[in-house]
Amino acid sequence: MSDQLEIAAIARDDLGKGASRRLRRNADMIPAIIYGAGKDPQPLSIVRKDIEKCLESEAFFSQVIAVKIGGDVQKAILKDLQRHPAKDRVMHADFLRIDEKVALKVNIPIHFVNEESCRGVKLEGGIIEHQSLEIEVLCLPSAIPEYIEVDLDGMDIGDSAHISTVKLPEGVQPTITDRDFTIATIAAPAGLKSEESE
Repeated sequence: MSDQLEIAAIARDDLGKGASRRLRRNADMIPAIIYGAGKDPQPLSIVRKDIEKCLESEAFFSQVIAVKIGGDVQKAILKDLQRHPAKDRVMHADFLRIDEKVALKVNIPIHFVNEESCRGVKLEGGIIEHQSLEIEVLCLPSAIPEYIEVDLDGMDIGDSAHISTVKLPEGVQPTITDRDFTIATIAAPAGLKSEESE
């Protein structure tokens, strides 16, 4: 795991849609909430530029975050993010408090390696079709991986990488266990596909 991610927040009492609008418009802050771990939900305010800076890091979407509320630090994960439909601006953030002893579901990004050098692409002109860019896993907070590596080395056209071929870190398991789902496939180039169909 990488260094602990942090974000500063302020507890807020002014609730409701009108209050949220005022917060976004006048203070350039966004409303947020932190909940879970057997404690009451707590409405928060976060400086817009702070959360936008955090969102530049891939890890912010899957790693444990230290949410600093005054002198209190609560460990949580980003559970949901609402964006403006037209402006792609963050409108609201939901944080789920974690319990170090309780496993949780998290979406972990996939990092593909040897994409350009695998036989199916380099020698056969194939195209990589990504079926998934992240994998939902179940694990303890201390075992959350930063990313999951999928190696495409040695794959030919028609070959697929499945979850069963991915080496997951110890204590990490996929939430889908009833089937061996596909993560990526090396497909034939478009011209070759049409020739085969004819």
